[in-house]
Amino acid sequence: MIMTPGPTEVSERVRRALSKPITNPDLDEEFFTFYDSLCSKLKKVLNTDEDVFILSGEGILGLEAAVASIVEPEDKVLCVANGVFGEGFGDFVEMYGGIPFYLRKEYNEPVTKKDLEDVLNRHPDIKIATVVHCETPAGLINPIEEICPYLHERGIITIVDAVSSIGGMKIKTDEWGVDVILGGSQKCLSAPPGLTFLSISKWAWEKIEKRKHPIHGYYLNLLLWKEMWKEKRVFPYTQPVSDIYGLNEAVDTVLEEGENIYERHRNIACAVRKTLKEAGFKIYPKEGFESDTVTAFYVPSGIEDERFRKHLQEEYKVMIAGSWGKLSGKVWRIGHMGENAREEKLFKFFKEFQKALIDFNWDLKGKNLSEIFAGNI
Repeated sequence: MIMTPGPTEVSERVRRALSKPITNPDLDEEFFTFYDSLCSKLKKVLNTDEDVFILSGEGILGLEAAVASIVEPEDKVLCVANGVFGEGFGDFVEMYGGIPFYLRKEYNEPVTKKDLEDVLNRHPDIKIATVVHCETPAGLINPIEEICPYLHERGIITIVDAVSSIGGMKIKTDEWGVDVILGGSQKCLSAPPGLTFLSISKWAWEKIEKRKHPIHGYYLNLLLWKEMWKEKRVFPYTQPVSDIYGLNEAVDTVLEEGENIYERHRNIACAVRKTLKEAGFKIYPKEGFESDTVTAFYVPSGIEDERFRKHLQEEYKVMIAGSWGKLSGKVWRIGHMGENAREEKLFKFFKEFQKALIDFNWDLKGKNLSEIFAGNI
């Protein structure tokens, strides 16, 4: 059982789609239509009318491509940094000549509109901001539904990493004024790793097209997608046909479930946290800002992080995640996203997790975790 916050289990339905015969995506008009259709489906998931593209590469490709294409040398960029990926955006900004201004908070605290106001009043010439919706290493959600509209009002282009929330939490890209939103195939959509997708607003396109400096690189150049695919119907490079077939099937499953998918993720997340609390664990993020797709909780005193996770995997065939950076060795993470956000999976998980805890002499005071979870659903 891969109960990590992505990659997630891939359904049999998606695996069958991956096995379909391939075509030549550079010459096949039917594949062009198929690609357009998938992008239109992703627009529905993202709630956007703007351009959507699928890029050949894991989610980090999208994050770097957005920065490489929008940020120019000497551009001042606000980087919301209350987690590992928020900090990482700043590295990309520096890499492409921009000047990052970090808005740092503790990794268990969300960024607020007031936090943004304080920074922007001191630096009114900031015109771009990067934000992470779900900081997966901390299980934290930033309220982009509040902070992105405010940034939009201030005339700031927003780049949002929603890789581990799209498909598990409802996102209203256009309504919230998000200019570039980035997703990945292997998280809540439960397709294999290897694809990133993004929407780009007209305002973001304008910034890209009016650059004074050329975009460095080819594979990361989003302008090529507009000039080649949108205008000339030629892909900038050969597309990974099988991966795109798999993503299409995964997106179909999301759209078929409709709004219920968000309620499913929310209910599972609440039940997981209640169960952990009843077992004596402490949830990491501040209450009210926990993700619906991943739960981070403190490693119990007296248990060694890596030793326990290795034991859980080798003896009980269950994989959970630790964390990175300042949270390394301090928290465990359970991914309950996409195909993993199912009652039967979490019931089985808690059954095996309890066995490992008992092996490490964790006192559960006679409690049965799988039964507690079943009662919390």
